[in-house]
Amino acid sequence: MNYLAHAYLSFNNTNILVGNMISDYVKGKTKYNYSNTVQQGITLHRKIDAYTDSHSIVKEAKLLLQPHYRLYSGAFVDVIFDHYLAKKIHTEIDLMAFSQHTYNTLQQQIDVVPLAFAKMLPYMQQHNWLYNYQFNWAMLKSFKGLQHRAKYLTEVETAFQIFENEYSVFEQCFHQFWNELYTYTKNEFEMLDNSGV
Repeated sequence: MNYLAHAYLSFNNTNILVGNMISDYVKGKTKYNYSNTVQQGITLHRKIDAYTDSHSIVKEAKLLLQPHYRLYSGAFVDVIFDHYLAKKIHTEIDLMAFSQHTYNTLQQQIDVVPLAFAKMLPYMQQHNWLYNYQFNWAMLKSFKGLQHRAKYLTEVETAFQIFENEYSVFEQCFHQFWNELYTYTKNEFEMLDNSGV
């Protein structure tokens, strides 16, 4: 899953949110430079990713992209699923308020996050990634962001076309998967909470 899912699956806990959002920027033993609760957020992020990568429904969604993108298909599916999550959240809560609260919370912790994440965060906020995931045009921009970061990804227009052509299939995969992911993550979070974190 991508940034919106990790923010939402932090369950309004500030330190869990920080860890969940910075996890991809934390390498090796640098994890132990953070407070115990932020470390728990990093661990939660990695459990979410492992659960997602191994899930049969996610593998089914990846198959639509694998002929063109092979190992990168998972990265596209992560972004695509955030699109449907944004639409889902928007019908349940004020997604704009949630997005701004997330940015502001992370900005308040800017001194403790990795430098690369700190440099990226203002761009995320300026372009309101979390809110804009719900729009198809933002998906193309997100795909182009993947292309910019990926060494061997030479084009993303085909992925966007597949996303639009198979929109209902991806949507069905997301909704089937999300309920299971939410339940799994909520249980993992509650175990952290019950351990006194």
